[in-house]
Amino acid sequence: MAAEASSDLIPVVMLLGAAVVAVPLFKRIGLGSVLGYLAAGLAIGPFGLGWFSDPQTIIHTAELGVVMFLFVIGLEMQPSHLWALRRAIFGLGSLQVLVCGALLTLVGVAFGFSWTVSFISAMGFVLTSTAIVMQLLGERGDIATPRGQKIVSILLFEDLLIVPLLAVVAFLSPDAAAEVSGTSRWVSVGIGAGSIALLVAVGVWLLNPLFRVLANAHAREVMTAAALLVVLGAALLMQLGGLSMAMGAFLAGVLLSESTFRHQLEADIEPFRGLLLGLFFLGVGMSLDLSAVAQHWALIVAGVLSLMVVKALGIYVVARLTHSAHEDALDRAVLMAQGGEFAFVLFAAALAGRVIDPVVNANMTAIVVLSMALTPLAVLALQRWAPRVSPSTAGAPVPDHEAGAVLIIGLGRVGQIASQNLLLLGAEITIIDADPQLAREAEHFGFKVYYGDGTRLDILHAAGAGTAKVILVCVDEASAATQIVQQCKHAFPQARVIARSFDREHAATLVKAGADVQVRETFESAMVMGREAMLALGTEPAAVEAIVTDIRRRDAERFQMELDGGGLVAGRPMILGNLRGWKGR
Repeated sequence: MAAEASSDLIPVVMLLGAAVVAVPLFKRIGLGSVLGYLAAGLAIGPFGLGWFSDPQTIIHTAELGVVMFLFVIGLEMQPSHLWALRRAIFGLGSLQVLVCGALLTLVGVAFGFSWTVSFISAMGFVLTSTAIVMQLLGERGDIATPRGQKIVSILLFEDLLIVPLLAVVAFLSPDAAAEVSGTSRWVSVGIGAGSIALLVAVGVWLLNPLFRVLANAHAREVMTAAALLVVLGAALLMQLGGLSMAMGAFLAGVLLSESTFRHQLEADIEPFRGLLLGLFFLGVGMSLDLSAVAQHWALIVAGVLSLMVVKALGIYVVARLTHSAHEDALDRAVLMAQGGEFAFVLFAAALAGRVIDPVVNANMTAIVVLSMALTPLAVLALQRWAPRVSPSTAGAPVPDHEAGAVLIIGLGRVGQIASQNLLLLGAEITIIDADPQLAREAEHFGFKVYYGDGTRLDILHAAGAGTAKVILVCVDEASAATQIVQQCKHAFPQARVIARSFDREHAATLVKAGADVQVRETFESAMVMGREAMLALGTEPAAVEAIVTDIRRRDAERFQMELDGGGLVAGRPMILGNLRGWKGR
């Protein structure tokens, strides 16, 4: 029994070992984690070392990683935000699918395939890999950016598209007339709509009360189990309704996006999501049939190159037609040029319905897998060798004789939060930012932002710095912040300049540049954390405030010593440490 139990662990150890070795290695050499997983899967799969013989089983299990990924994305998409993206989802998404689908179908016909086979192959390749694109966006921190939000919107539309595409496959099947009547199709549509309605009802009326009861029970493991139950239950409900599991999980995330338990749910799901998503990439790497590639290598290589190039061209054209900058359009084209995981579902359904034959299925599966493997390399090549193009300012509003009482320079995290106090006060504010894409699209988030480089004096004059009472410098580059402060104090002495500083050294630089107030971005949050920790220990509030005041006094005196020429080591005795306590142990 012990030997049998240990043998059951061997596959698990092999999978984990391959990932642990390959992923850090590939990230170290700059190729990214996705390519590391794919290479590890290829190495240990049936066409590599042969440690695993059935990669499809692993892929089906690991698809839950994609499901959980979309649940986490849904948690970040409040209904109001999703409504603001409706044009990008249905307008931009449908336009890209139509253009790329038509172009890729023509590629299939040019290769000598029938219109039906070409269409199914093209639409499978149109469905971009949500897992790979979201992973790459997440690694470079672009999901929440305007261009990242457009890509997410297109991915959501493509995930929705799998449902009507499966229906099209059923209609194209030669067995369709015998197997499925018109009435049964309407029944299927009704079941799908009913599944969505049931999920929405549960999300609106039951989920929040459920998590409130579980939170009051103070059982962390039960909260984790409930989070998994919500994700898998929503996925199962959509699957039973004939819809996409991933879209069910996404919808569940959206329904919980405004819940007070949102961050707890995300933290509970994250470990499972990351592990299963890595397992999915391993399975994709294993499924690359090297024998099929060797047998039809010319067709597959030509197919990969032509389909990726044509799809990228179609995406670029659509992006430019919808007023995206050249740099953003090129980035989107390279990032989304591959086929995706839903292509496997579509091809399997087409094979079962005898719309395509086994040879076409094997070749197209190999083409999709290779395109997924090439995407991280293509993105890396774009980053390293593409010419750096300045962001387009077309369509970005520019300031012209503005006259607000407050000028905010930089609408990043700090600028957004700082603006809330002033907006609640009713103050008239002008906001400028050096990112033209942000200036163009800020209205989606309720902001009027002008494009402008705050280091340029003419831009500051146009933005109303000459009449402003307060100038907030919230840019995320230390040297630019220092330059802006210097210019504002020299040219606009009537304004009180309040600047964001990054550390003590930068704070000293800003004071010397003339800033009336400098706020270290980590100091205030750290003071709040310390205050709350003292209260949690049962310290009387009056004593807490006295300690906080003393700490601020110590820091101010130490900072003044640094300004007087003592450097960062000045006032070191004023820093309280725990070293003495450890020495006495």
